[in-house]
Order: sequence, then structure tokens, then C-alpha cells
Amino acid sequence: MDILLHVVHVLAALGLIGLVLIQHGKGADAGASFGGGASNSFFGSAGAANFLTRSTAILAAVFMLTSLALAWQARQLVESDADLLPALEKIQQEVPELDAGVPVIEESAADVPQVDVESPASDVPVVE
Repeated sequence: MDILLHVVHVLAALGLIGLVLIQHGKGADAGASFGGGASNSFFGSAGAANFLTRSTAILAAVFMLTSLALAWQARQLVESDADLLPALEKIQQEVPELDAGVPVIEESAADVPQVDVESPASDVPVVE
């Protein structure tokens, strides 16, 4: 069910993008009145606007419904995984060197490389 809902959601989004991109704006009607050839279109002179508008509205409704369904599913998943938090707290109490989930790393002076400041490298000029 989860995969089907994601597939429908993505297809509705892509279809909605495509329908919005092929629609003409309000300014395109003025150019069509001066011989734009709108009567020779596939849907007729006024049929394309109604068909595309209805299709866009239907796909927008499907997109919104799938968005709500996905949000509801995500909420249910979070509520079902709520019992995971006490298990993590129990692990942190059992391991004393962990402080808020970050391990403590102790470094000694022997681990840090030392640099000899007195003798400069031969290819680097000394500024005095």
C-alpha cells in the first residue's frame, strides 16, 4: 500500500507539472484573437481550456489527498516506533563513558606529533 501511494503521488505530481506547463496564460488569448488558429486545435476553440482546467483540478485534488495520506502514514510510523527511545536511554545508562551519545576520547601527549621550532626547513626562508 505504501509503494502504491508513493507511485500515485509521484505520477500525480508529474502530471500536474505537465498540465500546468502546457496551459496558456491569460495573455495568450489576445494573440489568438488575431489569427492564432485556435479553432484548428485538437479540443476546439474553447474545449482545451475546460479540459485542461478540469484535469488540473482533478490532479491537484489527487496530489493533495496522497500528500495527506502520506503524512498520516508517516505519523503512524513515528508513533509505532516511539518505544525505541526508552531502549536507547537504557543503552546509554549501561555504557558509562557515553555522554549524550558521544563517546569520550582521551588523548595523551604522546599521541600528538611534536614540531621542532628551533630548526626551520631548508627550503623555507627565515624572516627576521
